[in-house]
Amino acid sequence: MTRPLTSVLVANRGEIACRILRTARRLGMRTVAVYSEADRASLHVALADEAYPIGPAPALDSYLRIDRIVEAASRAGADCLHPGYGFLSEHPGLAEACAEAGIVFVGPPPGAIRAMGLKHRAKALVAAAGVPVVPGYQGEDQDGDHLRAEADAIGYPLLIKAVAGGGGKGIRRVDAPTAFTEALESARREATSAFGNAQVLLERYVPNPRHIEVQVFCDAQGGAVHLFERDCSLQRRHQKVIEEAPAPGMTAAVRAAMGQAALHAARAVDYVGAGTVEFIASGDQALTPESFWFMEMNTRLQVEHPVTEAITGLDLVAWQFKVAAGEPLPASQDDLRIEGHAIEARLYAEDPAAGFLPSTGRLHALRLPEAVRVDTGLRAGDVVGPHYDPLIAKLIAHGPTRAEAIARLRQALEATRVAGPRTNLAFLRRLTASEAVQAGRYDTALIERLRDRLAEFPSDIDPAYIGLGVLALLGFDSQPVVGGTASPWDCADGFQLGAPRRQPWPLRIDGRRDEVTLVWPDPGARGLPEVRYRGQACPTHAAEDRMIEVVPTGCGFLVLHGGRQISLQAPDPAQAASAQTAQAGDVTAPMHGRIVAVHVAPGDRVTRGQRLGTIEAMKMEHTLTAPADGTVRAVTAEPGLQVAEGASLFTLTQAESE
Repeated sequence: MTRPLTSVLVANRGEIACRILRTARRLGMRTVAVYSEADRASLHVALADEAYPIGPAPALDSYLRIDRIVEAASRAGADCLHPGYGFLSEHPGLAEACAEAGIVFVGPPPGAIRAMGLKHRAKALVAAAGVPVVPGYQGEDQDGDHLRAEADAIGYPLLIKAVAGGGGKGIRRVDAPTAFTEALESARREATSAFGNAQVLLERYVPNPRHIEVQVFCDAQGGAVHLFERDCSLQRRHQKVIEEAPAPGMTAAVRAAMGQAALHAARAVDYVGAGTVEFIASGDQALTPESFWFMEMNTRLQVEHPVTEAITGLDLVAWQFKVAAGEPLPASQDDLRIEGHAIEARLYAEDPAAGFLPSTGRLHALRLPEAVRVDTGLRAGDVVGPHYDPLIAKLIAHGPTRAEAIARLRQALEATRVAGPRTNLAFLRRLTASEAVQAGRYDTALIERLRDRLAEFPSDIDPAYIGLGVLALLGFDSQPVVGGTASPWDCADGFQLGAPRRQPWPLRIDGRRDEVTLVWPDPGARGLPEVRYRGQACPTHAAEDRMIEVVPTGCGFLVLHGGRQISLQAPDPAQAASAQTAQAGDVTAPMHGRIVAVHVAPGDRVTRGQRLGTIEAMKMEHTLTAPADGTVRAVTAEPGLQVAEGASLFTLTQAESE
């Protein structure tokens, strides 16, 4: 029985909310958004016909509140609710609450979500349906000693995985028995924070694995198709960075076997709607029908669904609305074809050089390419905050061949400009240019193997950066001053009676105290001062050739080039004075976040690399370590404390000064 859908509430935020809203509007539907206090002025709110507040910034108080979201849908008179991905998209309670309120849930039935939502039960269920699974432990006994014994029986290396996990959260690789207990505790904490469920499973680690997933679609009439595969092996911290379709090295025989296995998994839970069945395959050999195993099923749309849309020419969100309305699938398996190749890169606010730590701050500039598809929920001037995923945009390139698709993606990355938070832009440029990616020979460990090379920036700062930034701080642009009279009163050249023409000038470069020398023109002469940094002249005339851009931030300038940004600020005398009293041994917060554990106390002796504490940001844990041997002098961190980036958490007295 079909039910026309004329209005939709999107229970999400960011780029996926914007993407769903655009399709809904194209279909003539009235659109409704929800927003937290942090998202009041966000793009997805601006795109919707109506918008309703649902609580404070933390997701637990807003986007994870089923009652507030369903209440907003009822108040708006929405026919249906689309959960997007993340947040409540795989929570059976939301689907059940929608049914009770008479609202169509654009997703699978609660039973299917529940069956696939816990990885250990899902593996047992699909194994019974004949789908190959990775060996491991999926039992209910979660006692630490029992899990340790099971791990010893499985053998190392192995993976600890949150049973309710997703998005790379709650996963730890363990290479030796001595590291098991600490990894288990960390995985449980992260799983509890992200999913409210500390239960884990253990899984044999497949060496050099490839992550290949199959998009499936099922209707309420029993129809089911797969929309081919995507390769999602390029990952950092168990989270995808680049995805492509079709998978490199895929054969017709393997595609058929993997597609059928995916449909068997979906049919095992009477699935309806869009879903993704994820498989792991050995990267040490060519793909064969016997060399892949089931990992999990995501009962929702995936972040990387645009590459499937690109090669099939379909709008998967439009398909979701049709199936939710009770209509049969718009196409059969025989109707579906692969056209060309597509590849997607995720542009994140994160710092690859610091282990991909999330970065926060205002987007002082954001210029995204027009030659490829771009999915984003942000605009220049928006703030990337600490509460949600740090994704800035997805860039999706399509071409008749894989080589052409990659070439178009690389051109798009070169045309992208971001100023504000640190980003992985330069990292993506290097990754897509790497020999392994160009050849299509990679596995999930490639980024870790190449991380130092892909994330590396030259230790020396290009003097051209400094020159342009200093001129901007002084109120000049990079072009000589021309025209006008020769009066000294008309010259913006720093003229002072009796002033030296060579002037040391303190400033902050990337937050550190530094200094340049200004060499001013002779009195009354026209032109810009020469800027010298560490004995080198800063060639500001090279800006055009080097594609250097200068962006104001309100308290200084950012100088952009090659995906890198350098911040320059004229020092505040009060800040400079306080900085002199700061302790060289301070360990500060690398990002906005919440302290979840403190492992030391004042007076403790520590060694370099020893754990001091653990901070959580965007539902991921990051370990704070001692920068050198010494003694803990002060601890300001405490569990549950929300801290800002740069806040002092631990103060150490180095061993050599004791």
